[in-house]
Amino acid sequence: MNKQKLKNKLFLYSGAIHIHSEYSDGTGNIDEITKAAKKAGLFWIIISDHNKMEIKEGIYNGVYVIVGEEISPQYNNHYLALNIKNEVKPSENPKTYIEAVKHQGGFGFVTHPDESDKRRNKAKPIKWLDKSINADGLEIWNWFSDWADNYDDTNILKIAYAYFFRHKLIKGPNAKTLIWWDDLNIKNTKIVPAIAGVDAHALKVTKYIIPIKIFPYEYCFKTLNNILILNNKLPDNFEEAKENILNSIKYGKNIIVNKMYSKSKNLPVFMIKNDIEQACCGESVNFTENTYLYINLFQKASIKILRNGEHFYSAISDQIKLKIEKFGKYRFEAKYKNNPWIYSNPILVK
Repeated sequence: MNKQKLKNKLFLYSGAIHIHSEYSDGTGNIDEITKAAKKAGLFWIIISDHNKMEIKEGIYNGVYVIVGEEISPQYNNHYLALNIKNEVKPSENPKTYIEAVKHQGGFGFVTHPDESDKRRNKAKPIKWLDKSINADGLEIWNWFSDWADNYDDTNILKIAYAYFFRHKLIKGPNAKTLIWWDDLNIKNTKIVPAIAGVDAHALKVTKYIIPIKIFPYEYCFKTLNNILILNNKLPDNFEEAKENILNSIKYGKNIIVNKMYSKSKNLPVFMIKNDIEQACCGESVNFTENTYLYINLFQKASIKILRNGEHFYSAISDQIKLKIEKFGKYRFEAKYKNNPWIYSNPILVK
């Protein structure tokens, strides 16, 4: 499994967010889903059925299972609610269910906010219509939405290509979503976190000669992982582990990795440190004369570093050490052979 110890006793844990089961429009039960997660090397998953919370949380097949809800109005404005105990009903006004989530002590993420209107298939895009509504965080990359935006079903050859070469259709986060996310981080003193969602359904298609399952769970779990950055090992006690996992997600202590292009078993390292302290994603560090940004990807890639949403440094390398000379929120993106690979949450230099 993907766990790596860093300096100062930091630990990295791979997991997947935005999963649907047989209780909504997925096809798998909890045993099937967690066995697939285990095979894919995941430590934890978050199941978020549409408007339902039927699955019981706990540890299944060695995998920590947390249950949230994808609050799903009929057409648009889907919201991934976490750390809630009771289902929240969708309504026409997203503010209503965002407040209902907060009332339970929960938090949430806008899901697939910018699905494309230019699809060459019959799947209707689901968007977040009013970006002036404040959300706790954004799902900046959704695997199934990315694929659906680029899926062309106008003839059988294109359908076959989209099935057998699924990862070739993946283009990365929507540019509009990234702009919105950066804008939120510019306007807020705190870090507005981002996650990636697999949006796993394991859909079964029976209209062809041989029935097929599109995006089986194990396949999905080998795509977009959220790598949590923890100060301690995950406890064996489920409730304690759940708190650690949810707090990490809530505060942006995670890196998004498209595992399709990870050639090393090592997980990416991103930190900023000075002579006396260090910070990872979702954390802050004080600015000094000796403040440096460090990235180690363990394989060569095209790296772009952004400060307050603006691109200020690029390199093609597996490692970067860069002196920081200004305050701001720093994040990075990496492409492997021009394919979307890694997106980090910001680190605040204050």
